[in-house]
Amino acid sequence: MNQIKIGAAAVLCCAAIAVTAGETRDPRVRAFVMPTRVVWCSENSAQSSVSNAEILLAEKYGQVPEGVFLAGSGCRMENKGAPASVLVDFGRELHGGVHLASGGPSGKNVKVRVRFGESVAEAMAELGDRGACNDHAIRDGVIDLPWLGTREIGNSGFRFARVDLISTGVLSLESIRAVTLMRDMPYLGSFKCSDQRLNSIWQTAAYTLHLCCQEFLWDGIKRDRLVWMGDMHPEVMTTMAVFGPQSVVPESLDYMRKTTAADAWMNNMPSYTLWWLRCQHDWYFYSGDLAYLKGQHTYIKALFANLDKHIGANNACALPSGFLDWPTQANKPAVDAGMHALMVMTYQNGIAMAQVLGDADLQAQCAVGAERLRKYIPEPHGSKQAAALLALSGLRAAQEINREVLSQNDTVGVSTFYGYYMLEAMAQAGDVQRGINTVRDYWGAMLDMGATSFWEDFNVSWTNNAFRIDQLPVEGKKDIHGDYGAYCYVGFRHSFCHGWASGPAPWLTAHVLGIQPLAAGCTKVAVKPELGDLSWAEGSYPTPHGVIKVRHEKGADGKIKSTVEAPDGVEIVQ
Repeated sequence: MNQIKIGAAAVLCCAAIAVTAGETRDPRVRAFVMPTRVVWCSENSAQSSVSNAEILLAEKYGQVPEGVFLAGSGCRMENKGAPASVLVDFGRELHGGVHLASGGPSGKNVKVRVRFGESVAEAMAELGDRGACNDHAIRDGVIDLPWLGTREIGNSGFRFARVDLISTGVLSLESIRAVTLMRDMPYLGSFKCSDQRLNSIWQTAAYTLHLCCQEFLWDGIKRDRLVWMGDMHPEVMTTMAVFGPQSVVPESLDYMRKTTAADAWMNNMPSYTLWWLRCQHDWYFYSGDLAYLKGQHTYIKALFANLDKHIGANNACALPSGFLDWPTQANKPAVDAGMHALMVMTYQNGIAMAQVLGDADLQAQCAVGAERLRKYIPEPHGSKQAAALLALSGLRAAQEINREVLSQNDTVGVSTFYGYYMLEAMAQAGDVQRGINTVRDYWGAMLDMGATSFWEDFNVSWTNNAFRIDQLPVEGKKDIHGDYGAYCYVGFRHSFCHGWASGPAPWLTAHVLGIQPLAAGCTKVAVKPELGDLSWAEGSYPTPHGVIKVRHEKGADGKIKSTVEAPDGVEIVQ
């Protein structure tokens, strides 16, 4: 009888918190993270002092211990004419804010300045110093702390936080905890191999994408905190390889459709409308969700009607502007070549989607557009970005592109976004080993500099005589965060967690583990590994039907022995 009453009460409680009209629930989960180390404290002097800072690393509960704080239970900070400061490291890139618990013998509220940083140097910088700014997220500001209470501040992307006591007096900083906001998405996909560096890169790529899964699928968690359609394509590929079907993907695609007229351009960039169509194709092919694709049918037709107007008389792409990625922007002929190849792939995707939708007119329209575009074959103009798209579109032979462009000068010209397509083109050329080496040397170099998530842009040359992002500035060395960057990401404005940089995760899964869907909804999946110089690799791949598990071992004769477990409803082709 008591159990029945408890159950009824639980039902009433659930009814009380049901979503009401005009209300939406945050899809993210809050969690608390304690700092892992105290990086720095201001020097003690006659004007300021900091003591007991290491107490901030002890387990705390987000409360001010009444009756105890007066005796010095927290980190004691005193401003007698100059700020008292402490900088902590949470051990990894996070999205969210910080929760401060404070007290003090003065019985008065105090003012503190809180600075977030994706690097130590950023957390130590002044506003305006080498791009340090508050444009997309307030990561540097002064707030009031209660005399006996708590306060939260955020949200942004960060790993480090600095607190300065601005007002004169004493502050007992009882605790500083990170408050993370992330979607609850189990890691169903996995990757391990005989090279631990590759394992760390796969995990970091997966985590980078996870951090960007906020209300929508964002490009970055510090900047720009927005849905950018070009960024979203590699993010979709990573989502499929790591998490399986997630609502954040169609929610983000729908958001862009609802906020962009069919005769306009997504994010004001024609290439990003092309990427929206490519995402629709790839999401359907992976999920098999025909009902969702049908819901996009009218808009897809309208987009292709608009795109048809932008095939030039010479059959070249004639969109009003072009954008591949930032490092390519100075090479306009390469941008034009890449845009043309991207348009070819979009029309190919249009043929496939029209066939599935049973729209013979749209299928014929896309076939005519693709045929016209294929009559024009541009040069890559020395750009690895353009070269990769030309190979993937079939306009140029992949082996030729790999030999003449992609294989030149090692990682020079590789970028965090289009690096994914360069890897894909290498694999299409049969050069998976070069792809493995590129992942190790390019993305691995970010790990060497202390990265726990992958960056908006990166050049391996930046590491020359540079200090790590988890170090205080070193005299005579370059600051890899504050001293580099270009275009929209100069210095500390540079995003150190950018979803478009997550490409190694789906690439390693697709080409080293060899797991690639062959039919919509993953009803047929190829498992054809390429281990290169690895002795073994194992992992898993989530499908709408369940998880595929594989293990590959290379024998003394070089032959690979594979073990594959697949769920019902998935045909494996080896």
